[in-house]
Amino acid sequence: MKKLISWNVNGLRACVEKGFSGFFHEADADIFCLQETKLQEGQITLDLPGYYQYWNYAEKKGYSGTAIFTREEPLSVSYGLGIEKHDHEGRVITLEFKHFYMVTVYTPNSQEELKRLDYRMEWEDDFLSYLKKLEENKPVIVCGDMNVAHKEIDLKNPKTNRKNAGFTDEERSKFTSLLDAGFIDTFRHFYPDLEHVYSWWSYRFKAREKNAGWRIDYFLVSDSLKGTLKDAVIYKDIMGSDHCPVGLIIED
Repeated sequence: MKKLISWNVNGLRACVEKGFSGFFHEADADIFCLQETKLQEGQITLDLPGYYQYWNYAEKKGYSGTAIFTREEPLSVSYGLGIEKHDHEGRVITLEFKHFYMVTVYTPNSQEELKRLDYRMEWEDDFLSYLKKLEENKPVIVCGDMNVAHKEIDLKNPKTNRKNAGFTDEERSKFTSLLDAGFIDTFRHFYPDLEHVYSWWSYRFKAREKNAGWRIDYFLVSDSLKGTLKDAVIYKDIMGSDHCPVGLIIED
């Protein structure tokens, strides 16, 4: 079995002070992916014996950023999508292993008043093309904060959020396109009708206390990996960020 974990830490240095290392060691994952690390090279030293570390930093300080820690050394590593306009914010890392590609992504937020929605739509198309290109060689596992709640079941207040970033018709339809292109939302694969399970809660209005959240953190896999899926997990009780970690168990 392989255990994979993804966590938007919303600032790794802050998360380390709130118990990151305890969860990391307890989780004992084979691959552990981070989003929104919010740091530059040299701003943190993580002592993770037995893990290879790969980091992608945003050019803008204190913003975005991703990382992957893996027990098995990958065959190859790449950063970004290979598209100039998308590759300044440290949003993607891809590791190649023998049987699959592991991609972690921090999808751009459409922001207040949807001022970045047009850019987000371009990103979505380019990211899907990127994944399909990888798939020509071997199956893909993609995880991360994808900044969209796909269906009404995936957030507490769908009606009042219909036109807000993360739940617009445009963003949701791009996620549908991703699934239609041959990817499985692993949590819904195992728990198609499970309600009130979220991965992000606003820091405002005691949202986490009331479980007024959104499920915007995912593990997606190529259809061809369907037979290897064992379970999908949302670690809703793990604190340290406004997101909780999510996980996937697959057969080797």
